[in-house]
Amino acid sequence: MALGIGSTAPDFTLKNQHGEDITLSSFRGDRNVVLVFVPFAFSGICTNELSEIRDNLDDFESDGAEILTISCDHFFSNRAFADREGYTFSMLSDFWPHGEVSRAYGTFNEGAGAPDRGTYVIDRGGILRWKVEQGIPEARDLAAYRVALAEIS
Repeated sequence: MALGIGSTAPDFTLKNQHGEDITLSSFRGDRNVVLVFVPFAFSGICTNELSEIRDNLDDFESDGAEILTISCDHFFSNRAFADREGYTFSMLSDFWPHGEVSRAYGTFNEGAGAPDRGTYVIDRGGILRWKVEQGIPEARDLAAYRVALAEIS
């Protein structure tokens, strides 16, 4: 089920790469959130996309945005990936129940057992303001995230 722009973003609590619980609604009233679903830790396109976010993280933070990435990888895999690549943003594990949050956002790819490349910009009120949904082999454009954030900031 695809989420429509203007709908309330489904809430969730997932573990980050440090084993800490991160709840989407905890950012309400404080920060915009950019949810970035990635299919697989350590894969080429995912590494390139997340490294671009890492290299531009100050821009997102100065816009009052929190970056949350989500994959179906276990949080231990996310930790190894984050440590290797120097990712300091939260990398959340949708490992169990497998793909539950990815399914709630309509981006779970049953054939791959992982999310497609979905990005969702959620405003401080918890409302979905922008999204892009692409298949696993299609890299996303970071500049589009910036435009979306500028429009709601």
